Amino acid sequence: MPADCGGIGESRWYLYVILNPQGIAYTGIATDVEKRLAAHNGGKGARFTRGRGPWNLVYCEGPFDRAEASRREFQVKRDRELKAALKR
Repeated sequence: MPADCGGIGESRWYLYVILNPQGIAYTGIATDVEKRLAAHNGGKGARFTRGRGPWNLVYCEGPFDRAEASRREFQVKRDRELKAALKR
C-alpha cells in the first residue's frame, strides 16, 4: 500500500485509485483505504468494481477533509494523463 494511506476518522479522507489485471482503473475516496480495498475485492464495494477484480491499490493521496477529497476525486477522474501513467 502506498505510504500514508491509512488513518481512520471522519475528518481524514483519502483519494485512491485501484487497478485490475485488465487495466481498468477505479477512483474513489474513503476514510480507511485498506478496508475499502478489501470491500472492492470481496464484491461489497462499488457496483462498478463487482466481478472485475482482483483490485490492487496503485495510487493514494491525503489526508483531506470530505469536501477536499470529493473535489480531488473529480479532478483525478478527468485526468487521463495520470491514469495512463498509473497503468504503466
